[in-house]
Amino acid sequence: MAAQQHPTYQAYTVVKREGQDDFWLNIGAAFMHQDGEGFNILLQAFPVNGKIVLRPPKNEPETHETGTAKGNNVERDRQTVRDANDRRKNRNSR
Repeated sequence: MAAQQHPTYQAYTVVKREGQDDFWLNIGAAFMHQDGEGFNILLQAFPVNGKIVLRPPKNEPETHETGTAKGNNVERDRQTVRDANDRRKNRNSR
């Protein structure tokens, strides 16, 4: 992988939220091999539901439904995932 290579795809996990739009959480990137026959996938997190969605990167900075830059809302991202995990635990404990 070249030092300045841009990702071919961004990796996301989609968090379902009751009464709200689904939340797409960026968890990594996929880089095409030089021969075009595969990808290296680098993840900073693993999805709780086991599903990874790969999408081509956008040229503009990603924004949430509030219109604020994604990098400014790290704590909100974490809280959203914690809330989803709590709901899942409550459903499984019944």
